[in-house]
Amino acid sequence: MQPKYHLITYGCQMNKNDSQRIETLLKGMGLISTNKREEADLILINTCSVRQSAEDRVFGLIHSFRPLKEKKSNLIIGITGCMPGRDRDRAFKKKLDIVDLYFPTKDMGQLPRWLGELRPELVNSEDTIEDYLKIHPDREVMRQAFVSIQTGCNKFCTYCVVPFARGLEKNRSLKDILSEIEDLALHGCVEVTLLGQTVNSYQAPDPESFSKDNPYKDHFAALLWEVNQIKGISRLHFTAPHPLHMTDEVIDAMTLPAHLNYIHLPVQAGDDEVLRRMNRHYTALQYLEVIDRLRAKIPNLAIGTDIIVGFCAETSEGFKKTVELYQTVRFDISYTARYSTRSGTAAWRAFKDDVSQDEKKRRWNVLQEIQEQIVYEKNQRYVGQVVSVLVDRHEPPKITDEMLLMPEKIQEVLARQPGMCYGNSREMKLVHFAGGKEMIGEVVNVKITKADMWVLDGDVV
Repeated sequence: MQPKYHLITYGCQMNKNDSQRIETLLKGMGLISTNKREEADLILINTCSVRQSAEDRVFGLIHSFRPLKEKKSNLIIGITGCMPGRDRDRAFKKKLDIVDLYFPTKDMGQLPRWLGELRPELVNSEDTIEDYLKIHPDREVMRQAFVSIQTGCNKFCTYCVVPFARGLEKNRSLKDILSEIEDLALHGCVEVTLLGQTVNSYQAPDPESFSKDNPYKDHFAALLWEVNQIKGISRLHFTAPHPLHMTDEVIDAMTLPAHLNYIHLPVQAGDDEVLRRMNRHYTALQYLEVIDRLRAKIPNLAIGTDIIVGFCAETSEGFKKTVELYQTVRFDISYTARYSTRSGTAAWRAFKDDVSQDEKKRRWNVLQEIQEQIVYEKNQRYVGQVVSVLVDRHEPPKITDEMLLMPEKIQEVLARQPGMCYGNSREMKLVHFAGGKEMIGEVVNVKITKADMWVLDGDVV
């Protein structure tokens, strides 16, 4: 019987992209995927460490596997991702006695050897791969894909575990990135999102691979230009950039045809003292200057951000400055987090978490209310406009109890209704319209008839 693996993934899109590489590696060794944990010879968890709750979830999951491990003694349980990456002294590992494999993401290429040592009958090859980013994910045919262009980070924001969990910034070769995207395009992909911790700081280790016709000197801008030349890629996005690296050339490259009309540009706070404590390396005014340059070049650009409320020593006056910045920029969306201490970070060592949970919640609610008001107002401008939508989800027509009481012929007619399609516009607005399942993966034009806070309703043109 062919050996089976069960892979569980937590965290960001980069983790999901890493899991695609893990799956490619495991399938190459002769294992097949199973959704049933009790059938698996290997259970592997790709972990996140952004918040304490993410790590607590892993401890709870491992505890739930104990009866399965006792019943099936040769079951291999593994943990990878950011949690072992930042667990330098193995304090977490000591609490995970039933875990057989415990390794950071960068070491995934050693998995064939480790599995071969534990259970040689599971693998058909023990060949290792030194650079895991050389593994091209073996994806099924898909219209959207995430492509990692770098891993790790050099910024050392005081609240963040990434440099400890993933190491210092390492950039993939331009040749490998373009080869992966070209292969995606050949298999029907139309939308690519480039991933990196500070994605726009990208420096190609092989600059000779840039085309002689490439007009840009900034390596990230030049990469955007190269992707724009790949036939079939009509939607291009990247996340998450750092304000320090939003050069004029990067902004200019965002006007190229494939690029979505959206940027997610984290600000984290609007108070300079908080930004200094966060080690963000810019002031609120410098962030606003980047926004001004973006909007001067792309007037209708939709802008999202990340904000942390209640960071160490954030005063009421400091929070008001964040509110003022938010109202000045008028973001299209904000992912707002309440600060929580992460062990091992500079903030954990140097600062006191002195803003109460109640006050953090209050500040979060203030920004949420402002966001909802601004987003609703901004979305009204889409009414009457035609937007381009990549359909990624379909819901069949809902059969209600009232419908079941109707005559059978009427029920048959209602059951043949197309259902509803969902997808994002080029401004990353969720759009909802009547359509059939066959539209999944298609790019369609939709005329917006109604705009709510988080959804635009419309009809296919």
